[in-house]
Amino acid sequence: MREINVSEIENIVRDLCIKANRRLPCSLVECIKNSPANEESPTGREVLCDLMRNIEAAESEDIAVCQDTGMAVIFLDIGQDVHFTGGSLYEAVNKGVSRGYTEGYLRCSIVSDPLERVNTGDNTPAVIHTRIVDGEKVSISVCPKGFGSENMSKMKMFTPSASIEDIENFVVEVASVAGSNPCPPMVIGVGIGGDFEHCAYLSKKALCRDISVKNDKAPYCEMEKRILEKVNKLGIGPQGFGGTTTALSVAIEQGPTHIAGLPVAVNIGCHVTRHAHAEI
Repeated sequence: MREINVSEIENIVRDLCIKANRRLPCSLVECIKNSPANEESPTGREVLCDLMRNIEAAESEDIAVCQDTGMAVIFLDIGQDVHFTGGSLYEAVNKGVSRGYTEGYLRCSIVSDPLERVNTGDNTPAVIHTRIVDGEKVSISVCPKGFGSENMSKMKMFTPSASIEDIENFVVEVASVAGSNPCPPMVIGVGIGGDFEHCAYLSKKALCRDISVKNDKAPYCEMEKRILEKVNKLGIGPQGFGGTTTALSVAIEQGPTHIAGLPVAVNIGCHVTRHAHAEI
């Protein structure tokens, strides 16, 4: 049995909150950097270059890459041979988020009640997803989610008679309706299977996957490619100014489902789809 003091979790979450908001994943930066070469619209190319300059400015000035520093979404993969000491794990995670956002001068955007709308002042509480896995390690992913893109996300409960084309068309429709709202070019996460809430979880996991990693099952990998191609034919373009770069990546995560169901969730991310990871 390995013992881990929750103060260690707090410190790591604090650092990851700051890192995720200031530094985009390398593969995403590289994708944006290379996008102008494939963009047919002169305005689209200019916008993509502006986005890249913003990313570089955030790095050089060591500030947030976007003013919407998002709701903190935390994924914890906890080894079953780990024993936490020193207090509550969830309290430590939220303390880490609080410190990360206040000490990192990140915008605090969370309200304590959806109707009363009173800001908590430190971007807590976080959305925390835990999973018990084998071993004695803890994997922590911090994925800040801005709501310009989150608000464009949708879910549909298909019946099993739905075709692959039906699913693909639904994802493309969601991107089309989103238009310029999620600050394209988008990153699109798709969850297929599970039940109502697990499907949405799968789409969030897909969105937080490194864009260089594709689905390891050929049918889903091919779906990712086709959907990306269809979305980029919509003509929305970078920041909605028109062009052929409406999305940078499409990622699908799938899971077992009921014989009578075929849930599909689409979680839209903006061009600064952020996540940072650590393992202890």
